[in-house]
Amino acid sequence: MARPFFAYILLCVDKSYYVGHTDDLENRLASHRQGVIPGYTVTRQPVTLVWSQQFPTREEALAAERRLKTGAGPRRKR
Repeated sequence: MARPFFAYILLCVDKSYYVGHTDDLENRLASHRQGVIPGYTVTRQPVTLVWSQQFPTREEALAAERRLKTGAGPRRKR
């Protein structure tokens, strides 16, 4: 059986959102929380998983991530 992929949304401490995709959601979430992934979330700890969805292929997970990043998903709270 093929390994599933996930699109996910994290809520950061500053009320902003981070959107990503992965083939190992538990490991990716732990990496974000430990600050070992350089970039956006490293300075916005703690982060909370607020949404995830499983997909059968990386392409579908990436397409979902792109939809969320282009306006179909949550926006920064102001």
